[in-house]
Amino acid sequence: MKIRQDAMDFKFEAINEDVPGPKWRRVFDRHWPVYSRWFVREGVRSRPTHSVSLNALRTHMPKLLPTYEAIVETAGGGDLEARFLSMWCPPFYVGGCSQAIVTGAEPSLIRNYDYSPRLLEGTWLASRFNGKRVVAVVDCLWGVLDGINEDGLAVSLAFGGRTAVGQGFGMPVVLRYVLEFANTTAAAVAMLRDIPVHMSYSIAVIDRQGNHATVYVNPDRPAEVVERRVSTNHQHGVEWACYAEITNSVEREAAVEKLLPASASIKRVLAGFHRPPVYQTHYGRDCGTLYTAVYRPLDASVELVWPGSVWRQSCADFQDEVRTIRFNDGEFAGLAPTFRQGTVSS
Repeated sequence: MKIRQDAMDFKFEAINEDVPGPKWRRVFDRHWPVYSRWFVREGVRSRPTHSVSLNALRTHMPKLLPTYEAIVETAGGGDLEARFLSMWCPPFYVGGCSQAIVTGAEPSLIRNYDYSPRLLEGTWLASRFNGKRVVAVVDCLWGVLDGINEDGLAVSLAFGGRTAVGQGFGMPVVLRYVLEFANTTAAAVAMLRDIPVHMSYSIAVIDRQGNHATVYVNPDRPAEVVERRVSTNHQHGVEWACYAEITNSVEREAAVEKLLPASASIKRVLAGFHRPPVYQTHYGRDCGTLYTAVYRPLDASVELVWPGSVWRQSCADFQDEVRTIRFNDGEFAGLAPTFRQGTVSS
């Protein structure tokens, strides 16, 4: 396929593999060179040892240990790999994202993933690590940016807009733990209250009964459940002003709030997520909307949506597939505000 010089293609890959095996190893081999450089960018001694990381998992997420050990073994069993995959005290990093919990006849969780297209991992993994089917968009190779399990529990994260850093786990591995072992919003919230995190995040949670919560987790404050159905990149108020300004966090929050009257439908909210300011196009500044996820707890399904393209999977029916999404140059300084679905290959 000929690619225009002013366009960039990004591959999303859906992988169905119950336990870590050759498919996951292929993903690891593809991304490990970049992840390993990022992980030790402040020096290898800046990261906790394997022993410290392992003890943290034993203390805070013991039920996840067998899966962690299987992941590490599949990755080759190296020391640096084991330290990275524990996600205990990883380097500081930021992202965007907008989230909305839709209540009513069909509860749902809708989320824009806003990040640099140059750092996109693009792995959509259906697994059964601990007997329960989990479908999730992956970060750091096995962590969860957003996902759902076969019980209809859906979760997603948004960076909380604070510079605080502490002793704790990277949020994606915590959400992995939640989807592996929780089946209700109440159970998920209990886990989020107990597990230390190294940065600030706003977590959206909804279950099949429509019970929902937004949980503010921080490294320096107790987890807090708030009566909010919208979260962007600040919590109670803006604490990191320049970051909030760059990512339009306040404007996005206000726009999403307007989408959520009691009668709001998934279709209406989704349409709003594909319009500015919620739909971000600052790809040249490493903060553009890379996909919109729509989680439907009633049938444990999820759609990844781009303008003009919908990719549906579910816990009951998940197919291996590759899709290439093309970002085209447009009127903005970076990559374009429009997507075009490219070729589908295996």
